[in-house]
Amino acid sequence: MSEPVRRIAMWSGPRNLSTAMMRAFSSRPDCAVSDEPFYAAYLAATGIVHPMNAEVLASQKQDPHQVAADLLGPVPSGKPVWYQKHMAHHMIDGFPLDWMDHVTNVFLLRSPERVLASYAQKREDVTLRDIGFAEQAMLFDRVADRTGRAPIVVDSEDVRRDPRGTLSALCAAIDLPFIETMLSWPKGQHPDDGVWAPHWYGAIFNSTGFAPPDDKPVALPKHLLAIADQARPFYEKMAAHKA
Repeated sequence: MSEPVRRIAMWSGPRNLSTAMMRAFSSRPDCAVSDEPFYAAYLAATGIVHPMNAEVLASQKQDPHQVAADLLGPVPSGKPVWYQKHMAHHMIDGFPLDWMDHVTNVFLLRSPERVLASYAQKREDVTLRDIGFAEQAMLFDRVADRTGRAPIVVDSEDVRRDPRGTLSALCAAIDLPFIETMLSWPKGQHPDDGVWAPHWYGAIFNSTGFAPPDDKPVALPKHLLAIADQARPFYEKMAAHKA
């Protein structure tokens, strides 16, 4: 009898080491990965225009209920582990959440200031909703309420500071063996990257592993500092539970 599939939903916001974490899991021989499967559904439902908007809409299913059903269906390539990279802000009102009860939910954090400094380099107009902290905290509370305990929380700076130690601890928490191949990957685009990768993933295309942490202070203009202040209570609430 075959082992049950392990489905891991990694919840983050943009510019949060999420693609590097997807690279780490795609480097496991036992793991399939999916890149932001609700992205097209989110754009179609909201009418928000993002870079490469038409390409994103054409590349994925736009019915969120069908996307959710697919995430609980057959795993790409028949692998025993399925890592699903999700943006928390894609889960708008009316999108199904009950599928989350059938996956292992993990929350990936980065400080609001560093998220905003990175995001603003790729897209000029930024709102609190664009970086997803409130939505991430909402999903965090949902998982905690349904399981009776805080879900797993990983800080991106901890990953960058100690990739082997942090990924080993994460793998132990989700009942997977750590595999050394998670620490490196080939340069360039990955076949499972979303069609939007050329706009957003330039640094990842040039990487072969996790970059060391950048400890330099972040200087933000006043309008971004105001957004960081709004996001910080959500960040601190989740960060209190990181391993």
